[in-house]
Amino acid sequence: MVLCALALSASVLFLLRRRAQAVPTTAVTNSTSALDSSNYRTPKRIASLKDSAIKESSGIVASRTTPGLYWTHNDSGDGPFVYAFDERGRSRGVWKVNGAKARDWEAIAAGPGPESTKNYLYIGDIGDNGERRAEIIVYRVPEPTIASGDEQSTKRKPLSTQSTEIIRLRYPDGPHDAEALMVHPHSGHIYVVTKQVFGDPHIYEAAPPLFSANAVTLRHLGQLDVPSLFGGIITDGAISPDGMRAVLCDYLRGYELVLGNSAIGFNAIWKQPFATIDLGSRKQGEAITYRLDGRALLATSEGAPAPLLQIVRR
Repeated sequence: MVLCALALSASVLFLLRRRAQAVPTTAVTNSTSALDSSNYRTPKRIASLKDSAIKESSGIVASRTTPGLYWTHNDSGDGPFVYAFDERGRSRGVWKVNGAKARDWEAIAAGPGPESTKNYLYIGDIGDNGERRAEIIVYRVPEPTIASGDEQSTKRKPLSTQSTEIIRLRYPDGPHDAEALMVHPHSGHIYVVTKQVFGDPHIYEAAPPLFSANAVTLRHLGQLDVPSLFGGIITDGAISPDGMRAVLCDYLRGYELVLGNSAIGFNAIWKQPFATIDLGSRKQGEAITYRLDGRALLATSEGAPAPLLQIVRR
């Protein structure tokens, strides 16, 4: 479990942000100007997740194999399970990720992989509260196709995914805690955003091809000046299905970046100004994603039953 930043006072966080950075930065930083977002409507709680085994929803992603459904997983303390559900919060099945272990799962994303005809889930075992891990793990597994009758599976009697690839990642500058894992929907590039109590978050990239034989050293892209009271305490992130938007969240709000021109290369998005987004009431928000059509954001929260919040783009 992570330290809940909501327990810290605004004055303390104000001082924390001005402490010396744990990682020196030479890369380009994104614009410091924040935009108030008028592009999203008022958040609505559209459901609660019905599966009582989902106690600490720490990641969410829209299914690519079964449009209209979603995947989530628990934070540390659970086994290697992914849970499917629909927009009414009803369980659509539980899968044990074949060959995976759950040390500190913090995020889930979807993207391409080795076989062009398959959709893949990427599960980020990237939490490191003590900043001691020499390597972090991303599990890549073909996304199950969710069929009628799969809703009968449970955590006690789960279905099984196909075999999992283990992608080992290493930071170039020592261990970091992180809860945000993003995968570009077309290129398959992996992005990790650190969770920084002291200072601004940093962003790292791993480019494909990604194999399990050797650990991949992440590339440091720079730091992000998120317009938040909570500074670098980023708890999740996602890239839109069209690859033109990226969103981060903390315990309070969402922060979106928009790439105006795809011809300039996706990494230019990290230099764009943030727009703040109201995500609604969440007990401890650690999960955000885009709806498959890209026209809305979906968010959950730790706690049971977990709320399912939808924020529609105008």
